[in-house]
Amino acid sequence: MPLNKGILYTNNFYFMKKFAKWIGGGLGWALGGPIGGLIGFAIGSIFDSGVDSSSTQSPFSRQNTAEGDFKMSLLVLIACVMKADGSPKKAELDVVKRFLVANFGEQGALEALSILKELLKKNINEVEVAMQINSFMNYSSKLELLHLLFQIAYADGEITPAEFNLLQRISGLFRISTLDFDSIRAPYTKKQDAGWAYKVLEIEQSASDDDIKKAYRKMAMKYHPDKLNGLGDDVKKAGEEKFRSVKDAYDHLKKQRGFS
Repeated sequence: MPLNKGILYTNNFYFMKKFAKWIGGGLGWALGGPIGGLIGFAIGSIFDSGVDSSSTQSPFSRQNTAEGDFKMSLLVLIACVMKADGSPKKAELDVVKRFLVANFGEQGALEALSILKELLKKNINEVEVAMQINSFMNYSSKLELLHLLFQIAYADGEITPAEFNLLQRISGLFRISTLDFDSIRAPYTKKQDAGWAYKVLEIEQSASDDDIKKAYRKMAMKYHPDKLNGLGDDVKKAGEEKFRSVKDAYDHLKKQRGFS
C-alpha cells in the first residue's frame, strides 16, 4: 500500500488522532521525495502496517509549506543532528525531549518522539533532505528550521564540531546567507564572543548608533513571528525566541553605548 494513498489521506483515523499535533496541519510536498520515504518508514514501523516506505512520488501539486510539512522536516533534521557525531545517546534524547516539550507541549513531544525514534534507525542523506526542503520552503521558514536546530545543538550548553559542520552544510543547501547563519548562532556564543550583539543585528562593530537602530528595525521585521503564519501556533511561538534575541542584542548595545 503506497504511502501517498494508504496512510495520511484515507480512513486511518487512528493515525490522524494519534499524531494530530504533527500531521493535523496537513502534508503536501513532504509526502514525496526522501522525506516521504522516511515518513513512510517511520509510520510503517510504528503501526507495522506494511507501508511501502520506498514511495517517493506525491500526487499533490501544492508547493506552499503546510504545518505538517514543516514539522516533519524538523523531525528528520533533528534526527540528522542527533546522529551527526555517531550513534545518538540517551542523554541527547533527553535533551531533545525537553526541547520538544518546551516548544510543542507534552502531547506534541510524545507524538514527535515516537516518530523520531524510528527515524534514528535509518541512514538519512541530509543533502537530499535539505535539497527537498529548499525546493519548497520559503526563506523565513528555513531560517526558523535552522534556528530550531541550533537550539537542539546547543541545548546541552555546547555544540560539537560534527554538529556545527552539519548545520553549516544544511544552511548552505538552504541558501541561507553567512550573515543570517552567524546571526542565528550568535546568541549562543555570548560568553565567548564580546561582539555577539553586532552579529545578531548583522552589522559591524564600527556601526553608528543610527546604524544600530536601523539594523534593529530591519532584523525585527525579518524575524517577526507573523512571518511563520500558516505553520501552526506552536511553530509561531517557537519563532518568538529569535525575535526576542534581536531585541536582547539591541538592548545590550543601547546599554553598552548609552543611547536611547
